[in-house]
Amino acid sequence: MWVVLGFVAQAMFTGRFIVQWIASERARRSVVPVAFWTLSLAGGALLLVYAIHRRDPVFIAGQAAGLIVYLRNLKLIANEKRGAPATVRPSGQGPSTTNSG
Repeated sequence: MWVVLGFVAQAMFTGRFIVQWIASERARRSVVPVAFWTLSLAGGALLLVYAIHRRDPVFIAGQAAGLIVYLRNLKLIANEKRGAPATVRPSGQGPSTTNSG
């Protein structure tokens, strides 16, 4: 069962690149669709479960760190869809989404 979980997780994680490639080809520019982040989160979470089962600290650390990035990107996308205002940081680092409430 664990090997099946591992393969399903890896297939989801790999599938995100296929989704991103197809979306970019259709747009004729590099794009990262929401499905990329969703598959990243789902595949990464399942791979983390698999890594915990295997008790592999390197694999656990890598997958856990990635989940933070995937969740943050999905949060930024959700904020943008809600119409949260984008502001420019004083240091000139570019736009950031703020949540004032």
